[in-house]
Amino acid sequence: MPDDPAVQSNPAAGILNLANIVTFGRLCAVPLAFWLVVAHRIGDAFWLFAAAGASDAVDGWLARHYGGNAVGALMDPIADKALLVTMYITLASIGLLPGWLAVLVVFRDLVIVGGVVALTVAGHPVAIRPLSVSKLNTVLQIVLIAASLLNGGFGLAIPGLTTVLTWCVVTSTIASGAAYVWITARGE
Repeated sequence: MPDDPAVQSNPAAGILNLANIVTFGRLCAVPLAFWLVVAHRIGDAFWLFAAAGASDAVDGWLARHYGGNAVGALMDPIADKALLVTMYITLASIGLLPGWLAVLVVFRDLVIVGGVVALTVAGHPVAIRPLSVSKLNTVLQIVLIAASLLNGGFGLAIPGLTTVLTWCVVTSTIASGAAYVWITARGE
């Protein structure tokens, strides 16, 4: 994101910097995460998912302290979304998450991205900034994936936790999607 202070601190930073390499590694982990889940190596998928989460914190720290750039600012949310969407679809396909939840999560992202693309093509570019409800939604989505992987891979489950997390994700996904549509429709 161009308004990101890490990007502004060093706009001439090379494409090939440590933060971008870490981000690219997270993006490359997406097909491996998919394969681990469909191969029913859920415990391994949990550890890969945890490593991907840690890499997100690491690349953000590197970008803030050593300078980020527009490539990293664009690649980071793509890597995050690719991993989350892949995990929701894949976990739903093996029955660890409800299929309708995966559809809802993906649909929200498609509405937001589709709306931005459509408006940009129509000559009305839209700058999307993360909202608090969207950040909460992302955290809840991550926690639900982690809980599902822990349960599926190691049998570690707190009774009722995934049900509560599922409904928290449903609520935050709908609220977040509606907030983006509302803000965009108002031209904010």
